[in-house]
Amino acid sequence: MKLNYKRTLLVGFAFFLICLFWQAYDSVIPLILTNKFGMSQTWSGVIMALDNVLALFLLPLFGGISDRCTSKRGRRTPFIMIGTILSALLFVGLSFTDAAQLTKLEDVTPDRYEQSLSVIYDADPSISVPEKASDGKSVGEALRDVFASAEKQPLQTLFPDREAFLSIPMYRPDENGQPTGTVSEDYTNYVVPARNAYAWQQTVDSPVTLIFFIVLLLCVLVSMGIFRSPAVALMPDVTPKPLRSKANAIINLMGSFGGIMVLVLGMIFKTGDAVNAMMNYVPFFVTCAALMLIALAVFLFTVKEPAWAADMEKVSRENGIDTSEESQEGDRALSKSETRSLIFILASVALWFMGYNAVTSKYSVYAGQVLNMDYNLTLIVAQGAAILSYLPIGLLSSKFGRKKTILTGIVILTFAFGAAAFMRADSSPLLMNVLFALAGIGWATINVNSYPMVVELAKGGKVGRYTGYYYAASMAAQVVTPILSGVFLDIRFTTLFPYGAIFVALAFVTMLFVRHGDAKPAEKQSVLEHFDVED
Repeated sequence: MKLNYKRTLLVGFAFFLICLFWQAYDSVIPLILTNKFGMSQTWSGVIMALDNVLALFLLPLFGGISDRCTSKRGRRTPFIMIGTILSALLFVGLSFTDAAQLTKLEDVTPDRYEQSLSVIYDADPSISVPEKASDGKSVGEALRDVFASAEKQPLQTLFPDREAFLSIPMYRPDENGQPTGTVSEDYTNYVVPARNAYAWQQTVDSPVTLIFFIVLLLCVLVSMGIFRSPAVALMPDVTPKPLRSKANAIINLMGSFGGIMVLVLGMIFKTGDAVNAMMNYVPFFVTCAALMLIALAVFLFTVKEPAWAADMEKVSRENGIDTSEESQEGDRALSKSETRSLIFILASVALWFMGYNAVTSKYSVYAGQVLNMDYNLTLIVAQGAAILSYLPIGLLSSKFGRKKTILTGIVILTFAFGAAAFMRADSSPLLMNVLFALAGIGWATINVNSYPMVVELAKGGKVGRYTGYYYAASMAAQVVTPILSGVFLDIRFTTLFPYGAIFVALAFVTMLFVRHGDAKPAEKQSVLEHFDVED
């Protein structure tokens, strides 16, 4: 019995397009919410948490519906087809809504810099400053007071002469006083918040575009919810049980390639450049949607779900493999000690997702406003490092056990986030990429071993239930952390990495109390099986 690699690769196109979408969504939507609509980080976090809230209901719902589907195309394929088409079209619709908002803000785009500041200056009382800042402070000091104080007065009170405000340079000058390609810190720290405040005022004055954007966003998320569970369930449907580890490895690699492709597109379209904060995203969104539809077309024309599922049943019967969903043998309750371990494992899962998801969901904004870096390259480095680390992580887990390996990963991830907290716009981009490579390795080390520890405690027919426990803990964390981290970012933007480091470090403490589920994993039968990771 051998794995059909070609079939598995073709099935993986469904996961490819899913990961492609989510990478684009997580990278660009926070930028649109903060830059185009002027939302605070807290409210941006609320919007970004919606996908996880909906996932708690939609994933089991459509997974169950697809189980009962009797379509000629199979149980899963109709959901993948309908969900992908709707998601791609609605995703493009989001970009047009973003473009409509940009039209309202066309005077605050970077390529019309002088007009931008003029509009902001004249937007009385949209932008306001504390009265005490009108005592001759520098532009930088005065604008710092603008966004740090609750006592506010119109901007004109601080700058009776418009030239004082208009003189803030967009680009940092070189040693000869000539503008460079690097955005100046004054522009990032002071003009950008003023520009966002102006955008928020326009949103409040005319909220129709934002309402339409959020309605479309919800429709996109529901569309994705239609086929996420069916797409994941398709691989087991067409793959005999002993071969699913290898098959899942291919599926995960296809997903990684989808995410990396979006990041490469981001570099091509320069979505991560600070000067493009007010760019038109229509070409980028259309390209991503086109790639989703191309991947869907490859899937539909090549994947024969009913025939392949029948082949799986036949091969399984010939090899004496039980094809029932779960075996009830050995079903029993957990002991008190095992229950405590389960609780502490799930607490650890929630804590490290709290830290990691905060960074991943806010990094595209942080990279532009604090680091003046292209977030795309940094995230590519992180994903590449994670992929390359799967093999050595698997070897270490087999030798030292899952718990010790996870604790090592937590230390690596905490160090990476802690060191990244000291990085600023004048820091070395190479060092930031090194830190994100470490973060990718640390996260992969945790991710490879955490889910197996949970299901190791499952007895007999309860594997599905314990899988639900795992995803409930991770999803709950991903609902809370975009909002909570947004609150801290609104207080001080540089709290992002300390926030991430603290929550990941707390997971180290809870993992110390885990006493069960730490069986050393069986040695992998091939290099490929090391990429079999629950995500």
